Amino acid sequence: MFESLKAWWGDLTHRRDDGRDAGDDTLDDATNALLSILPLVSIVVDEHDEVVRAHPDAYALGVVRDDAIADDTVARAVHEVRSYGGKRQFDLTTTTLHSPKKAPKAGRPSVREMARQSLMGQSQDKPSTSVSRPNWLKVIVGRLNERFVVVLVSDVSDTVRFSQMRDSFIVNVSEQLLKPTQSLEELADALENDSADREVVKESAAKLRRSCAHMKHMVSDLLLLIKAQEPILPTSDNRINVMEQVQAVADAHRQAARQRGIDIEVNGDGSLEVNGDDEQIQTAIAKLLENAISYSPDGKGATVSVKPDEDSSQVLISVIDRGCGIERKEQSRIFERFYRGGNQNERSVDGVGLGLAIVKHVALTHHGSASVWSAPGQGSTFTLTLPAARG
Repeated sequence: MFESLKAWWGDLTHRRDDGRDAGDDTLDDATNALLSILPLVSIVVDEHDEVVRAHPDAYALGVVRDDAIADDTVARAVHEVRSYGGKRQFDLTTTTLHSPKKAPKAGRPSVREMARQSLMGQSQDKPSTSVSRPNWLKVIVGRLNERFVVVLVSDVSDTVRFSQMRDSFIVNVSEQLLKPTQSLEELADALENDSADREVVKESAAKLRRSCAHMKHMVSDLLLLIKAQEPILPTSDNRINVMEQVQAVADAHRQAARQRGIDIEVNGDGSLEVNGDDEQIQTAIAKLLENAISYSPDGKGATVSVKPDEDSSQVLISVIDRGCGIERKEQSRIFERFYRGGNQNERSVDGVGLGLAIVKHVALTHHGSASVWSAPGQGSTFTLTLPAARG
């Protein structure tokens, strides 16, 4: 793709002087036409460092903000080529924060906060933590003419993410294979030595079973994570009712929750719909609900709430628990792959640390976001925010 980008660049830089007046703020029609069909993100900057033309993705990728170059590396390259000519090409990593579309109005709690306040009987004044996603970009910067500098950006994030996911899969599966292999060797030793102690054989077999179950869980989650990398495009065929997905997940977990005296409450708007993959969305909700059950004390409740945001453009799926809560310093990391927090208990200690990473990627592939509000001793509220279906 970067070679193609440089070829397109050659066509652009042949159009440096069209005889227009030096005070003309516009590009010539041929350059505008060429920029409009480029299979990349283009940005044009004038001599005052003002962005006079930018592809919408330039804002989403964090390169442009408020009609100016937002990234210092790109800004320096623009100044260099304007002063000295030539071109600059480099790799760049930016970060896009995925957070709810609007902040709640002053003095008015958000839907998530209202749901939590209703459950906890307390007011919440701490901010929530939302997920972010890095963007891996290849950039070329060069001068179009005496007045304009063009920035061409190729987003290679999907390729990089897939490569990282593949490497994580190979490394972690290889590491996890060692545990059942070791357990299998112990069981084989006990059988080979014709151990008279039946309990030794039984314990070795149980250990092998736990190791295999743990590895099966991890492989399953990694496969789900890999699947949740491809963006979901809204179509008439993938329109789904959110409450139906929530109810299906809640019903599947009620028995396990009741064994510990935990009641799962589901409430909210049953008419809300989103465009998406029902399997991925159910998986994300299930991961959040499983965490709520695992980290809640016996006899406490868990609530799943489905509400629209203030302008009904987003659907908020909130899972609320009365568990141990999460330290503020850990909240920025809990959506990372394989990260395990410091609040593990006997029910969560065998987890693989991929549940919230799956939630994050399901949110991002559905053009939404995931966030958490939590405080030690006050429980947690995880919210999956998805664009509401239109029409």
